[in-house]
Amino acid sequence: MPIVCGPHFQKHWYNWWRGTLYWVGNGAVYLPEGFQEEVILAGLCIGGPEYPLVLNLTVMNSLPATSRMQKISVLLFLAWVCFLFYAGIALFTSGFLLTRLELTNHSSCQEPPGPGSLPWGSQGKPGACWMASRFSRLVLVLIDALRFDFAQPQPSHGPGEPPVSLPFLGKLDSLQRILEIQPHHARLYHSKADPPTTTMQRLKALTTGSLPTFIDASSNFASYAIVEDNLIKQLASAGRRVVFMGDDTWKDLFPGAFSQAFFFPSFNVRDLHTVDNGILEHLYPTMDSGEWDMLIAHFLGVDHCGHKYGPHHPEMAKKLSQMDQVIQGLVERLENDTLLVVIGDHGMTMTGDHGGDSELEISAALFLYSPKALFPGAPPEEPEIVPQISLVPTLALLLGLPIPFGNIGEVMAELFSEVEDSQSHSSALAQASALHLNAQQVSRFLHTYSAAAQDLQVKELHRLQTLFSKASADYQRLLQRPQGPEAALQTVITELQQFLRGVRAMCIQSWARFSLGRMSFLLLHLLAAGIPITTPGPFTVPWQAVSAWALMATQTFYSMGHQPVFPAIHWHAAFVGFPEGHGSSTWLPALLVGANTFASHLLFAVGCPLLLLWPFLCESQGPRKRWQPLGRNEAEARVRPEEEEEPLMEMRLRDAPHHFNAALLQLGLKYLFVLGIQILACALAASILRRHLMVWKVFAPKFIFEAMGFIVSSVGLFLGIALVMRVDGAVSSWFRQLVLAQQR
Repeated sequence: MPIVCGPHFQKHWYNWWRGTLYWVGNGAVYLPEGFQEEVILAGLCIGGPEYPLVLNLTVMNSLPATSRMQKISVLLFLAWVCFLFYAGIALFTSGFLLTRLELTNHSSCQEPPGPGSLPWGSQGKPGACWMASRFSRLVLVLIDALRFDFAQPQPSHGPGEPPVSLPFLGKLDSLQRILEIQPHHARLYHSKADPPTTTMQRLKALTTGSLPTFIDASSNFASYAIVEDNLIKQLASAGRRVVFMGDDTWKDLFPGAFSQAFFFPSFNVRDLHTVDNGILEHLYPTMDSGEWDMLIAHFLGVDHCGHKYGPHHPEMAKKLSQMDQVIQGLVERLENDTLLVVIGDHGMTMTGDHGGDSELEISAALFLYSPKALFPGAPPEEPEIVPQISLVPTLALLLGLPIPFGNIGEVMAELFSEVEDSQSHSSALAQASALHLNAQQVSRFLHTYSAAAQDLQVKELHRLQTLFSKASADYQRLLQRPQGPEAALQTVITELQQFLRGVRAMCIQSWARFSLGRMSFLLLHLLAAGIPITTPGPFTVPWQAVSAWALMATQTFYSMGHQPVFPAIHWHAAFVGFPEGHGSSTWLPALLVGANTFASHLLFAVGCPLLLLWPFLCESQGPRKRWQPLGRNEAEARVRPEEEEEPLMEMRLRDAPHHFNAALLQLGLKYLFVLGIQILACALAASILRRHLMVWKVFAPKFIFEAMGFIVSSVGLFLGIALVMRVDGAVSSWFRQLVLAQQR
């Protein structure tokens, strides 16, 4: 809104903020360089010989629409750069953290796993499938986080040696007592879980016999229904009644699969008793009713005690003693046709956490007991080490069920010995029959999987199929001569075991294969997306300030007790403000844990625009005087001060709005570039050391944490810049209203 002066007046523009007088002259209006948005001006009309002064305050709306477009352009450009980074991270992730193809095929009794006759004794019996069932009922007690040494007795000490006293040792006395009194009825195994050691992935492995991939750990907060063939589905298909009680994770994994279920919320790790007491309320009455074929009880007290107190706390001793009483009560109620399985899904660290692949985390206990003799010999001094997924094919054949289609576990051959037959040849033949059925099922899975996906190693696959063909042919020849030499029978057993173990090793390696093309593309992608646009301006923030700000965010992450590994996640943060839990909600605790973990990234990113004040902080303090030349007449001399004080700090941000917006863009790009360098370093380390022994323990979690931190930081940076722009617009509007009010 220009100032209107009479014909005898001269027109001048006076920048109210800077104190600079711009003489325009008669009949013309000139804008000073740099005025590209709303600028508060004072108009001076000077006229007549006496030069009377008339001061009119007005607001000059030069280019408000252009200013808004500049701000929108800055935000859109930053969003585009963030998208490029996200695309690069996703591309690298698809090449580094691969997930396998999940087949929906199912095994059935009507379709044998391979050619040839079924094992002797399985034809003609009611309820027989691939192999005649040895048990009609199963009680599965899953004690969450039951580490193997929790089932160990107190070690004996010699004279003069100090006793080893740990709260968790010797509390499961009933296991040791049964092993001593009934050595042919029970076994204790050292079960090895495959990482990641999170509950949902372990439940998936314990029911399907498959290997959940590393990236599946992200779904531990929101479990999805299992689409692969599994034991629960096989039991339901056979008309067996499955009753469940305990951890509500099973509700999402197997919706509608249970004939009766008692679910209890599982995420409140501070609650040691609600789930366990709820199970005990229904466990023994359900057993006594007899209206079940498989009874599953998933206790959580030991796991929650580890999270809350750690394994060395006296509360752990109390929880293990309670579980010991539960096992004793179950053993007393078992009938001869029932098998009892007590298992831990994973272990725990010295601090009570889990999720990684350390020895303590993958170490779990597995105890089997039957009222009738199950094993031909006494248990060994040192418990046998078995992969956790070996339980799946073992239970399937013992219950007379087909082995789940996608299983790659190896049957525990010892359980298929002929206990009543004193001849070792008969026991070996029974073991070979179980192993051959298992190998046929695994071979069928490999054939189907390799036809649908191309991520198995071709040479190794061919070698294993050749080994299986030879072992299968040798087995068929043995069936034609049942009384053949025992050495040949042991050779067949060894060949079948080599095949099954080779398949598992190949799958572990193949499902962790890396796409070097995608991983290499990320390196160029991040560099291209992260090159900042550098333009000179009065508000340029130096690189050292931006780098220091980003490093402070990382330092704060570690100072708060965080580490880029899954066992170190502060799960207790999920209950801040919710001491009684969240009910059935999973997104709220996940959000709270995420906010606690990446709080430093978010806060420093939102506060990053404050670095625009860095150049002013580096200036010397105190008033800065600027001398102005005298005007061409006395009037100008009267309105122009001889010296003025130059504004400092943020007041100068209003002088050149286009420089201000450019500075925000440049600062945002610099910060993203520094963050991109960090994630690029992690990507390089993961690429170079992808075959390192510690890749899944160190490099993969580090990359995941850096990627999540980058996403959180970029979102926080975007919000911080948008907030600064919003404040800048509000301040401009406020000053405009102030001047208009004075003009009235």
